[in-house]
Amino acid sequence: MSVTLITGASSGIGAALARHYAQPGANLILHGRDAPRLEAVAQACRDQGAHVETERLDVRDRPAIAAWLKNLDARRPIDLVIVNAAINGGDPGGDVETEAMAFETVDVNLVGALNVALPCATLMRARGNGQIALVSSLAAFAPLPDAPAYSGTKAALLAHGLALREKLKPHGVRINVVTPGYVKTAMGSEYQGWRPLEISAQDAAARIARGLARDRDIVAFPWILAAAARGAALLPESLRRLGMSGFKFKIRVGR
Repeated sequence: MSVTLITGASSGIGAALARHYAQPGANLILHGRDAPRLEAVAQACRDQGAHVETERLDVRDRPAIAAWLKNLDARRPIDLVIVNAAINGGDPGGDVETEAMAFETVDVNLVGALNVALPCATLMRARGNGQIALVSSLAAFAPLPDAPAYSGTKAALLAHGLALREKLKPHGVRINVVTPGYVKTAMGSEYQGWRPLEISAQDAAARIARGLARDRDIVAFPWILAAAARGAALLPESLRRLGMSGFKFKIRVGR
């Protein structure tokens, strides 16, 4: 059976993806920050018949992540990597993000994601096969004024992923970018504002898995919101500002 690595698997979309891919004989490597929650997800996957390993390394620790991935792949090649670990952006009071908030978001959501994705791409290219999914957001297409750092990191993942897809396709490595809309998760619940067409994490996991199985370049959903977000950049600024005015939010204090 294939080997699947999922970062940010202790809750939300990552946990739902772990449960989705868990089946008798499946090999899952689950990464997350919260030990009790990660182990609960791992046990649920074991109960479904999967073989599960867990890891709690900080994705910002580039040397440690690279060594871990190299060791994993040497024991058994990783077939699918879903780079999902991320944090929220935005100021709890709705003000402009502080520099500390912005750089923390960049370090985790962008640098941390590439710390996982790029070593895996190198390993997969060397053997001529493998698949990497970068979990971005519809905010990559329609940046949220209340979360500029979050939006910026997700846009960077989209651009980087699509460029890598073209570069690595001749070498047998598939790169996909996932751009979900609003998903009902603990992290998502920290956003206090309008959340149109919100879906469950289980529904999101199923849509992601289908898109990856079909090797779609961009796995975007729900389609109505995705179409609106992708078209937003083509609008004049005045219309874009008007359209985005309904998406203002605050971050729940105590995150």
